[in-house]
Amino acid sequence: MTAKVASAQYPITTHKSLDHWRIYTEQWVAKAVRQDAEILLFPEYGSMELVSLFSEEIRADIRWQVKEMDSLKNDFCETFAQLARKYAVTIIAPSFPVLEDEKIFNRAFVFSKKGLIGYQDKFFMTRFENEEWGIHSAPKKLTFFEAEWGGFGIQICYDVEFPIGSQLLNKAGANLILSPSCTETIRGATRVHVGARARALENQCYVAVSQTIGNAAWSPAVDINYGFGAFYTTPDKNLPEEGIISISETQKEGWLIEMLDFEKINQVRADGQVFNYNDLQKLSTQLLEEEIEISKVKI
Repeated sequence: MTAKVASAQYPITTHKSLDHWRIYTEQWVAKAVRQDAEILLFPEYGSMELVSLFSEEIRADIRWQVKEMDSLKNDFCETFAQLARKYAVTIIAPSFPVLEDEKIFNRAFVFSKKGLIGYQDKFFMTRFENEEWGIHSAPKKLTFFEAEWGGFGIQICYDVEFPIGSQLLNKAGANLILSPSCTETIRGATRVHVGARARALENQCYVAVSQTIGNAAWSPAVDINYGFGAFYTTPDKNLPEEGIISISETQKEGWLIEMLDFEKINQVRADGQVFNYNDLQKLSTQLLEEEIEISKVKI
């Protein structure tokens, strides 16, 4: 009932070609695998480094570039599918702006040794995404990725600052929430991490955060990045007293890796000092404008 999870503190870098990016990406994956990681979490919008392959004209136009990214989607997905199969791991790829029916959604694709097995779209848009990029709030569908030890759901950046998605995912069987994120300020990063800790407390589960780091002056979309990786849980029996498992050094490139014991989650949900998870089920939370669908996918 354990899984070794890796959270990336990931810099936005430039690439000379698609092959150069593929080699770079495999180096990241291989480094985590050498440390026996089984689940690899990349951050939100880490895919935007691929904009470095476009012309300067496209690079300078924040709305043009997210639409142009659609031309690289198949290559992007095939690269991560091959890596997941080759190394027999589960990879939550850097979120990618997908174009569907003239709308752009912020999507985190998930790959396992089976290849592409599913995805999670972001529900709540920040002002920057909505007003500057033209990214749309996605249809309200949640995916629970089921494994032998339980399973995980994904709450992309701003989504983890709200309880509804994590609550429904944990109710469906998740005991781990993965939160890929991209922020440019200390305040932004703090909001995500505060949200992640709240979700861990409410649901008596694990939450892992992965964030972009460093500056990319060539990109108006992800030019400034501030962040750090972290693993959080509920402060209860046999778990860290402050609910903090580990936190990486701010702005430091690399993987933060933890072995998570899911039996400890089962124990606190059944006989914890408090019953946050059980009592949370007594609260009915829903979106006013549309229902949320949940599907299950086996890893």
